Amino acid sequence: MNNETMIEGMEHSLTTMKAAFSQSPMPSLEQRIEKLTKLRVALIDHCDQICESMNRDYGQRSEQDTLIADLLPCIGNIDHTISHLVEWMAPSVRNAGPLLSSSSVEVIYQPMGVVGIVTPWNFPIMLSVGPLISAIAAGNRAMIKMSEFTPNTNHVLSTLLSTVFEKDEVNVIEGEAGISAHFTGLAFDHLLFTGSTQVGRLVMKAASDNLTPVTLELGGKSPVIIADDVSMELAVERIIYGKSLNNGQVCVAPDYVLLPEDKKEAFITEYKKQYQTLFARGVHSENLTSIANQRQFERINGLLNEEITANTRIEACHSDSIDEPQHRLVTHLVINPSLESTIMKEEIFGPLLPILTYQHIDDAINIILNKPRPLALYLMSFDEALQNRIKTTVHSGGMCINDCVFHLAVDDAPFGGIGESGKGNYHGHEGFVTFSHAKTVMTSGDDHQIKHLFSVGNNDFKAAVMSIIGK
Repeated sequence: MNNETMIEGMEHSLTTMKAAFSQSPMPSLEQRIEKLTKLRVALIDHCDQICESMNRDYGQRSEQDTLIADLLPCIGNIDHTISHLVEWMAPSVRNAGPLLSSSSVEVIYQPMGVVGIVTPWNFPIMLSVGPLISAIAAGNRAMIKMSEFTPNTNHVLSTLLSTVFEKDEVNVIEGEAGISAHFTGLAFDHLLFTGSTQVGRLVMKAASDNLTPVTLELGGKSPVIIADDVSMELAVERIIYGKSLNNGQVCVAPDYVLLPEDKKEAFITEYKKQYQTLFARGVHSENLTSIANQRQFERINGLLNEEITANTRIEACHSDSIDEPQHRLVTHLVINPSLESTIMKEEIFGPLLPILTYQHIDDAINIILNKPRPLALYLMSFDEALQNRIKTTVHSGGMCINDCVFHLAVDDAPFGGIGESGKGNYHGHEGFVTFSHAKTVMTSGDDHQIKHLFSVGNNDFKAAVMSIIGK
């Protein structure tokens, strides 16, 4: 199918969905829960196919990564959503204020209509189904643009969703960059994009032609600060899973570590020790996920070779460190690279971990403050004063203290970036609100206070107003 035909198909799907939405603009609580329940069943029924398809797309995708980071978050999200949907859908009663005390005010949450969802290749199930759950909970229909780099998973997802939804409810779109660009320019009622900051700028421009509201889930360089009061054993334990999940191909993966100068060697030794316990056979370990494709492998390898050329100290975490034909790479620690190097300017999104040392905690904080605001921030410290200082004065989309990455899995809290790491948020109640229009509805009876106010003479108007506000 050529691009022109695919574009015509997308446009037709959107027109059909909008027409269907106009016939059913406010799905009931029961209808939404029914769809979410069926989606939950379908995900579980297709669990094996999801794991197998993602393994084929990557060359090797750890089943552990697929289960814990793609499937389980979706099931938890559905369960949380179903248990709270009745309260989310309820109108919110507001205070009309003294001037309109004879009127009642409520905020109702209407579905936006047809939502566009653009999904990247790193977590194609969680980052398509996750936003879809919020969109369906809010009563919308959705078109999902999947990555061209996950064709096998796209097929399974399309099959899975077809068992739950009609084509005018949810539709999966495939295609390369040209199709994605056209997709983001369609007249959706809301558009959610997950991907790089560079592409996010283009998406926002494309959406602006239709004044389509956007939620951008981007990325950036998410730092880890290790304070002086934490043992290296604990710090590494909390960091290493977040960096090893999907072999670092995670938008909230620890991107670089800041630690006291005198803890550097202890950290390197401990990280390699724990890594070799997790991945005993290095690149041949069954639970080590490959770099997703050759293009991404070449990008990561290019960053590594640039540091080798610069004579930066590199510590591979296992002697079996690289398998180019299978685009596999173990984590490499990059010690004190230049702050002006590519590896310290661009999001890594892979198994390279720069280690920067500092003499004083203020130096570490200043490094972060001089970079664009990250999607995630991690602090390893039990010092409550430092915890409070970092969480209140350093901006980031989200934060973990003495942990990494797992805030992404919290269903009852918003997830999103700030500045170059994103715009808007979703998950849980915030996801429902993002995909809803909060409409204020004021209802007045035949006895209206404003009418009485204007019925007084000019000389008494100020006195009447003062009486209303209590003076």
